Amino acid sequence: MYSFEPSDEQKMLIDAVMRYAKSDLRPAAHDAEENKELPLKLINKGWELGVLQASIPEAYGGFGERSAVTGVLAAEEMAFGDLAGSLAVMLPGLFTMPILLAGTEEQKKQWLPPVIEAEWKPYSAAMIEYAFDFDPYALKTTAKASGGDYLINGEKAYVTYAATAEAMLVYANLDGKTQGFIVPKGAAGLTVGEEREKLMSLNALPLYRLKLENVKVPAANRLGGEAGHDIEPVLAAGRVALAALAVGVAKAAFEYSRDYAKEREAFGVKIAQKQAIAFMLAEMATEIEAIRVLNWEAAWMLDSGKEDAFKQAYLAYTGAVDMAMTVTDRAVQILGGHGYIREHPVEMWMRNGRGFAMFTGLAIV
Repeated sequence: MYSFEPSDEQKMLIDAVMRYAKSDLRPAAHDAEENKELPLKLINKGWELGVLQASIPEAYGGFGERSAVTGVLAAEEMAFGDLAGSLAVMLPGLFTMPILLAGTEEQKKQWLPPVIEAEWKPYSAAMIEYAFDFDPYALKTTAKASGGDYLINGEKAYVTYAATAEAMLVYANLDGKTQGFIVPKGAAGLTVGEEREKLMSLNALPLYRLKLENVKVPAANRLGGEAGHDIEPVLAAGRVALAALAVGVAKAAFEYSRDYAKEREAFGVKIAQKQAIAFMLAEMATEIEAIRVLNWEAAWMLDSGKEDAFKQAYLAYTGAVDMAMTVTDRAVQILGGHGYIREHPVEMWMRNGRGFAMFTGLAIV
């Protein structure tokens, strides 16, 4: 049976992430969103906490072992500060964790140390496709064997830091299976859109579209080598990451609106004492805790190799999508007219909450 008590090492890491989220990410979030830019100094400070490095074995440049539970705990705390900043700090994990989970020994030795041992640099992944029926199990981007290589054709959307990425994992449909391919910077046939994606939220995070026209990838760069890999562990690791980030955003919105309700007076009483507001806050707290526990269990099951781990990760993610939207929307309601203006962060958290349904492939632990 699993325990809900973090280890001493996990507590130290969580405390460090919590301080970073509150002291660095939260104060910078509003200006980053308005200016559409995350300061590199801010990202570097988050990178230096070593969250990803602690999940990579020493043999590949890290100083720990992969733990989905630790990753989930850290992602929750970081997103409490700011979602866009969290996704930027966690970005190299999109490239390294799938290689750790599904790569060959040669791929791990070649690609992991340069990322883990160096300063933060944008290593990314391209999963999402610009289609209303996007399905990670039935991608429209294709890969076909050609001699000793693979040719990749298609288009990708919402690729984080694509314009400056040192390398990225591109996911494509190969004979009906979703497979990852390591594509280095400047590959022939790879075109990054000139303009950044314009979304409802995450304006501080550089997101781009990709076009792939006969991009030649060596067979050695197919994730898992000639045998390929199972996409399920990669998707599950991404789902628990997104669920954790959703919990962090929702928790931020809940605590802000709760504190506001304790201070705001209407008709001579604090609005937190109004039954409608009190019930709303209680339901918000309940929703957050329910998804948090569900996601912790999913992460524990992934670490333990449980048979139903992938199913549990999917349930946690789908539950988190609805929870994040519900909680952040209610936070805006509690603030009334103040919830709609940008001087208060709840409107940004609501926009972030709306996006979790389409963030597949933007985070992994």
